[in-house]
Amino acid sequence: MVQNMTSGSPAKLILLFALPLLIGNLFQQLYNISDILIVGRLIGVKALAAVGASAPIYFVFLLISFGFTGGLTVITAQRFGAGDYNGVRKSVTHSIMASSVLSILIMIFLALFLHPLLKIMNVPQEIMEDAFNFMAVLTGGLVMIVFYNLLAGFVRALGDSKTPLYFLIFSTLLNILFNFTLIYHFHLGVIGSAIGTVSAISVAVVLCVIYIYKKFPLMRITKKDWAYDPDFMKMHLNIAIPMAIQFSILSLSMMVIQSVCNSFGPDVIAAFTAALRIEQLATQPLVALGIAMATYAAQNWGAGKIARIRKGVRFAGLVSLIISIFMSLLVRYVGSDMISVFLKDESQFIINTGKAYLSISTLFYFFLGMIFIFRNTLQGMGQSIIPLIAGIAELVMRSFAAIVLAHAMGYKGVFYASPIAWLGASLVVMIGYVFVIRHFKGKKSVTYFKNNYHKIKLAACINNVNQTSGE
Repeated sequence: MVQNMTSGSPAKLILLFALPLLIGNLFQQLYNISDILIVGRLIGVKALAAVGASAPIYFVFLLISFGFTGGLTVITAQRFGAGDYNGVRKSVTHSIMASSVLSILIMIFLALFLHPLLKIMNVPQEIMEDAFNFMAVLTGGLVMIVFYNLLAGFVRALGDSKTPLYFLIFSTLLNILFNFTLIYHFHLGVIGSAIGTVSAISVAVVLCVIYIYKKFPLMRITKKDWAYDPDFMKMHLNIAIPMAIQFSILSLSMMVIQSVCNSFGPDVIAAFTAALRIEQLATQPLVALGIAMATYAAQNWGAGKIARIRKGVRFAGLVSLIISIFMSLLVRYVGSDMISVFLKDESQFIINTGKAYLSISTLFYFFLGMIFIFRNTLQGMGQSIIPLIAGIAELVMRSFAAIVLAHAMGYKGVFYASPIAWLGASLVVMIGYVFVIRHFKGKKSVTYFKNNYHKIKLAACINNVNQTSGE
């Protein structure tokens, strides 16, 4: 169902849009958790460590694709908010073209450099073969992962956050079934886990294509929509590339942390992997709120309603504060006991190490929540440079803290790296948002669109925007 977020109560719209996203994100984490849970319980600690040690490489390219496709669909949401449905269809075709090129480039890169990357990551030799095999299979299915993110982004750009949830729930259940079957019955080890993941997400891609064609007539593309427009493509890439770089910087910083962590052996790797999965599960409400703000900000930016964006941000900030306090307490006193669930043979060292990380990181969830809100809002407004600067700051702080503190404190020093980075990056995006919103205070973003879109002769777009009144 198409949802126009340019009118009505901002609080109601944001919450109703974020709720399906939250459920979907929880299932996405269940998707990830089921992989390491099944691997850890059915195979053992070394297999769990192999998946955890190589995962940051996978997440680098996953987040690159997420940022890139998210940037592309910002234009889709802006065109929808402006009432330019021809622009929506052209955005779909140009996004497909760009995503296809990205997929091919990533697959070629990983095919050539996967083994050297694992060595750079300090993956222990005893788990190197499993780590390589796991990543090789995921690399082969990367195109499906990219296009699921893109297709789900199209649906969300039109205000429908429920349908991607349904597909994700179904594919998550398939992933659990496939993984269990391939590992337990066919004894394929970590390769079975990777095959199950790729197969399940491929089903989700097919479902998204069918649903979009049947339920969104305004997105039924024709031959003329495929006409390549270099200026229109440039408009997409001007947002998508900085967002991809920003996400790649974020994931590279996680690679640095994992590389340092890998040097402490399989037990520490297993503890860190389990603790991160618990943390990722706990912070999904903050992630969902941020994604909701991206679509909300993009549609209202396209409609020229700056005041509505400010109202939405104030509301989201308050909700994020409440959520971060609640989830911090929950993880500190309940969630840390879940670490043993990931282990075939319980190890007190692994459990204590995982708890030590969570006891530190939970103190900084508020700053993580602020990053999600302000970064996504800025990106929805087409402001990609500030989030990029924040990403660079996060990379520098996280890498510096991981290396220096690990040298001084051992593996426990690594646990302070992400919290320090969250604190610094949140300040950058909050200050950046204040600067941008003050610049446009009292103005309408209609002027912005006039000054940019006339170059590509989107006359219909301009006419629709001129008819839109701000709030």
